Amino acid sequence: MSRRVLITGTTRGLGRFLAERYLAAGDRVIGCGRSESTLEHERYRHHRLDVCDEKAVGELTREIRQRDCGLDVLINNAGVASMNALALTPPASARKVIDTNLFGPIVLTHAAIRLLRQSAAARIVNISTIAVPLRLQGEAIYAASKSALETYTRIAARELGPLGITVNALGPSVVRTKLTAGVPEEKLQRLVDQQAVPRLATAEDVANVIDFFLRPESGLVTGQVVYLGGFG
Repeated sequence: MSRRVLITGTTRGLGRFLAERYLAAGDRVIGCGRSESTLEHERYRHHRLDVCDEKAVGELTREIRQRDCGLDVLINNAGVASMNALALTPPASARKVIDTNLFGPIVLTHAAIRLLRQSAAARIVNISTIAVPLRLQGEAIYAASKSALETYTRIAARELGPLGITVNALGPSVVRTKLTAGVPEEKLQRLVDQQAVPRLATAEDVANVIDFFLRPESGLVTGQVVYLGGFG
């Protein structure tokens, strides 16, 4: 059965990959991002917006209600990083990271609850990072924003469970994306070496876990945070 899937940050990287994956599966996909998308498909709609803009998100969910009569899946994928030492991270940069990585999913989740309640298998998936358990130096703000998102995920799962909505999070290990493009190769390798499975992750690895969360049979899987790769 075709699902109605809302994914944030679909202009590139993992978000674009997931949009294409679920379109290929026959789903209807609504994507959004700060810039326009080059993805063209009869079952894809794109909205240019900032996930922290409550008014814009409200307009998005109103359109989904009118055109799609509800929502089955919300994937909070949009995120930004500030990989820098604390002393070199201006407060304005820290606020941007926290707003996008934490406040954005809060805004989207709040707006989507009424739409998801109409689904027989409503799912919310939040994207975190292994920077949280590894407590990586130079990523304090990024990891803090995602750590807060994980706590939000666990509590949201308890509050939304009675409504039939599951809420889970996934922390990918190192994936080659725009977020990691500026990270020195030796630092990436040090991260990989800490994993139980010492290799880079792929978008397929990430999607495999998300697919599990989205299955109708995963109705009792909620409040979970899954990290890829394992770490020492």
